[in-house]
Amino acid sequence: MKALLAGETFASVTTVAVGSQVLTQAGWSSGAKAFIAAARTGGIEIDHIGSERCSDDFPQTVADLALYDVVVISDVGALTLLVGPDTRRGRVGPNRLTVIKDFVRAGGGLLVAGGYMGFQGMFGTAGFHDTDVEDALPVLCEAGPDGVEVPEGLQALVEAPDHAIWRGIEGPMPPILGLNRVNFRGRPQSELLASCSHRGRCLPLLAVGEFGLGRSAAWTSDIGPHWLTEEFMAWAGYAPLVVNILEWLAGGRETSK
Repeated sequence: MKALLAGETFASVTTVAVGSQVLTQAGWSSGAKAFIAAARTGGIEIDHIGSERCSDDFPQTVADLALYDVVVISDVGALTLLVGPDTRRGRVGPNRLTVIKDFVRAGGGLLVAGGYMGFQGMFGTAGFHDTDVEDALPVLCEAGPDGVEVPEGLQALVEAPDHAIWRGIEGPMPPILGLNRVNFRGRPQSELLASCSHRGRCLPLLAVGEFGLGRSAAWTSDIGPHWLTEEFMAWAGYAPLVVNILEWLAGGRETSK
């Protein structure tokens, strides 16, 4: 199977002043490496479009997305996908959030993962609330900032332990350091598979559901550092969890044929 991963890269510019001298350095980082390596353990091919390329290179039609079994949106905001080459030139063009929704409705798989630019976002700037992507998900985004930092760690509770996504995964999940605060939608054919308790509230960590002929999932923490701890990244269940989620999502396409 083949998946498209959009997001998970960022550039940084650092300025350091030492006395009267100033040094400016630029850097680039990817948070997708562990996820891509984990997917490959299950024979899953990943095409990665980094955040800086999403505006220009993310597919613009359902036919283009149909080359993939699953689309993963991780740590890249809705505006980056909405404002494409046509929009920047002042031309009418496709709404790629609608394209994603239609892809799922036609039988594709969608995973939206968390982070500072996941769901509604740490500062409310990711902007997936009240969009077509949200329509396809088993969760509802909050209208305002939704990032939750928990440096002391959050322990996940596994729900629905008989679900296929937990196949071959033993023992509790290691702690995570944060997630995006969303609400489980609770519509038919949706299941809450993992949650975390924080300040008296049950927060979804992993929820899955069906939408049209396809399937969708919300993983509300990172797919890599920093919200995933070193312990989580080294956990024997990390790679099987990634593979199982992607394979389950691809099952919607298989049953729609």
